Amino acid sequence: MSLTLEQKQAVVAEVAAKLGTAQAVIVAEYRGLGVGAMTGLRAKARMAGLYLRVLKNTLAQRAVRGTRFEKLSDQMSGPLVYGIAQDPVAGAKVLADFAKDHESLVIRGGVMANCVMSAKDVKQLATMPSREELLARLAGTLLGPIAKLVRTMHEVPGKLVRAMAAVRDAKEKQAA
Repeated sequence: MSLTLEQKQAVVAEVAAKLGTAQAVIVAEYRGLGVGAMTGLRAKARMAGLYLRVLKNTLAQRAVRGTRFEKLSDQMSGPLVYGIAQDPVAGAKVLADFAKDHESLVIRGGVMANCVMSAKDVKQLATMPSREELLARLAGTLLGPIAKLVRTMHEVPGKLVRAMAAVRDAKEKQAA
């Protein structure tokens, strides 16, 4: 059953709104992928914050027209699932990990900040650490010197207390 003109316009408007806040769009061919597998992919995508949508290519082309993802139009042929991600690494990881387990899902490419990516580029993007991992590494790096300074500053009074305890013990031995 085909969509009415109003439904098509609503789909294009919804996808265009998602593209307005997106950092990357990744396309993958899902030919031969079963309904159960596609449902699993959608669940994983939802958990990772990836907007996953199967669209007619003409509707997708209308949605990307005039956006920074317009260069994606060259890759729009065949049955495609569109992954619209605010975190490019997370989106690429979801699709690349799923493609490892399911041969029917073939990553075709994507676009990120006016840069067209091939399937190889998307897989390489998937191997990068996520934003959260990078922030955690940065925080650990920044906290290292501070923690060392705190330990050093704490050691000075600790040495004084140990020295006074040693003097007290020596005086108690002499008195006994």
